[in-house]
Amino acid sequence: MSISTTRGDGGQTGLAGGIRVSKADLRVEAYGTVDELNTVLGFARSICQNPEIKAWTETIQRTLFRLGSALATPPESKKQPPVISAEDVAILTELVHKIEAIEGILSDWSLPGAHTESAAYEVARTVCRRAERNAIRFIENGGVVKPEIIAYLNRLSDTIWLFGRLIEFNAGINARLRDETKTGPKWSRAW
Repeated sequence: MSISTTRGDGGQTGLAGGIRVSKADLRVEAYGTVDELNTVLGFARSICQNPEIKAWTETIQRTLFRLGSALATPPESKKQPPVISAEDVAILTELVHKIEAIEGILSDWSLPGAHTESAAYEVARTVCRRAERNAIRFIENGGVVKPEIIAYLNRLSDTIWLFGRLIEFNAGINARLRDETKTGPKWSRAW
């Protein structure tokens, strides 16, 4: 069987349980953005040199498969959606607290792009915020979403932001940026 069924050529797609909707449906936008987030996190993980962050990211990606599937399953579907639980949210909360406990990690904000790996996580963070906004927009337009999904996406954007800070912290970038803020950047006169 081919993945190219041509059934979507008319602008519709199938939800979990076989229900057909427009590809522009807010539900599709919500779970599609979660899929995009998972892909961007996959890229960030592929270039990340920190084994702990890589492992955390992979675990998050696996949870995002469940979360996207939960969003893709309408209440009228015969298929039961996967569950995003309070425990899933608590795991991220604990991770946020673990990283925040590192002395100096939150001593300064950073400009995205200071480090290649952290920049990839910054892109993922912004996609995560968009996924959260899309899920909320879906709810505000009558869609049904378990509150743990919104809580997970909200906590996840904090977690991803902290991954970037941890990468920069371990590379000594926070201290360098703090020094440049005091003295100004080291501009080259060659330009």
